[in-house]
Amino acid sequence: MGQGRSQFTEDELLNYQDLTYFTKKEVLQAHRKFKALAPEKVGHNKNAKLPLAKLLHYPELSVNPFGERICEIFSSSQDGDCTFEDFLDMMSVFSESAPKSVKAEHAFRIFDFDGDDMLGVSDLKKVINKLTGDNKLNESEINMLVQNILEEADLDDDGSLSFAEFEHITDISSDFLSTFRIRL
Repeated sequence: MGQGRSQFTEDELLNYQDLTYFTKKEVLQAHRKFKALAPEKVGHNKNAKLPLAKLLHYPELSVNPFGERICEIFSSSQDGDCTFEDFLDMMSVFSESAPKSVKAEHAFRIFDFDGDDMLGVSDLKKVINKLTGDNKLNESEINMLVQNILEEADLDDDGSLSFAEFEHITDISSDFLSTFRIRL
């Protein structure tokens, strides 16, 4: 029937515990969740890599407008396909135990669509479009929102948000920690 032994050695579990914000028990729980997304593929293969389409069946990712982007950011191959270690990193950063600074760093990377280490106008427009989904705003409404964001957060008036400016916004945001979370 059920196998009582983990496919991870005690050393592997200790390493995962050291490299994440998880206990050994939570690492095993994350692996069960990963395996449940594609039991036929993961099975006893610790090195299995799940395609983006399978990962997006994870409940919190399936309803998140940034689900695909989140997987791309945590994917070691940067294509959205994830190994268990990629998945574990993602779940660790989104856990309640991860510090706010780590969450802010990853949120910034998720929103930095063009990868230039700044949240420029095009990045902010993409964020707004993802957040509004089917309730599309017209171009002038989007431009107005972008201008409001930049007026509020662009402290050096360079027309984009640096990580420091973004982190400042997350620091004063009362709900950032509660919204940047995925439960195991």
